[in-house]
Amino acid sequence: MELGLSADELALRDAARQTVQREVAPIADRMDREDWFPRDVFGRLGEQGLLAPTLPTELGGLGLGYAAQALILEEIARVSPALALSVGAHSNLFADNIGRNGTPAQRRRVLPAIAAGRAIGALALTEPDAGSDAVSIRTRAERRGERYTLNGSKQFITNGPVASDLLVYAKTAPERGARGITAFLVRSDAAGFSVSRSLDKMGMRGSPTGELALRNVEVSADDRLGAENEGVRVMMSGLNVERAVLAAIPIGIMEECLARSVTYARQRSQFGQPIGRFELIQAKLADLYTELTASRLLLRAALEEVVRAPERRAAAAAALTYASEASTRGALQAVQIHGGYGYMRDLPLERLARDAKLLEIGAGTSEIRRLLVARELLGPGFEGDAPPAAGGAPGAP
Repeated sequence: MELGLSADELALRDAARQTVQREVAPIADRMDREDWFPRDVFGRLGEQGLLAPTLPTELGGLGLGYAAQALILEEIARVSPALALSVGAHSNLFADNIGRNGTPAQRRRVLPAIAAGRAIGALALTEPDAGSDAVSIRTRAERRGERYTLNGSKQFITNGPVASDLLVYAKTAPERGARGITAFLVRSDAAGFSVSRSLDKMGMRGSPTGELALRNVEVSADDRLGAENEGVRVMMSGLNVERAVLAAIPIGIMEECLARSVTYARQRSQFGQPIGRFELIQAKLADLYTELTASRLLLRAALEEVVRAPERRAAAAAALTYASEASTRGALQAVQIHGGYGYMRDLPLERLARDAKLLEIGAGTSEIRRLLVARELLGPGFEGDAPPAAGGAPGAP
């Protein structure tokens, strides 16, 4: 289904598909087997304009909207959900965030290299004891004149081990709780910054995920994103966009699973006929198609909502919750349709099934997202004892 894509969006999708088939398809299996991040391919995606579609053209972007960003992620995810995750963290969690909240000087200094893929961005919020309850972070930033000193650790940071530029959240006024958080731009070559370890994951292998340490890392006031103690505003401004855009990754997974399953059902014969004639196989294909189409509709609605009413959270949370859970089901059904062949690593289906699970955990777990939907429906007075102020952990793997 095209779902009302404009001529420009269709052209972008087709161009992205060609680039992904040429650059990503030949290395997707190696990325998973070796947990290898293809730095050179990432740069070539930047050369093709695929790493910062929402940035203005004067900063190296395409000057397009979130629908364009979602289309790019979907095309990459059909081949490599892991690379799509890294691109999403780079282009949405980092670049788009700086584009919306940075000063003109910050945008000019940081974003052209990010858009071109010469630099890699990451968002560093999640900590060992602060995931879904993101505002409980413990990383401190102490101000001395026009400089801040950062100390703390970050966990599950997508692109963390390879990022050159990071958006880091720290407490500048711990006694103020959520109202004492500030966002900072930090370079990975800053003295005191280090990657404690790269994490070995079940899926999304090839998308580097790390644990980061900040030990007396100094940044200037010019590196602060937004006003002091207003980091939650920066944080919240991107959460809905993140959830909506990242829903394109499970949609890409489902699209690939359905296409491969339809082809296999036509070609594979058992008991003297194609397995596509068996009603149980037909039911699996129908379910895959139905959930894929429903996910696309939810995504489209969420992308419109984050522009029209960015303060509303239900549409984006519902889109990512439904699409992520549907992609896990769909990938496992695709494995089932392919039988023993689907379980082998010769086909990408088992990889897609492992990759799909992550989207039920990152960007706020499915459980947290359901709370966000329900509480928006119920209105004031139903926040619960400990409302998830940040609604999840952007930048988690």
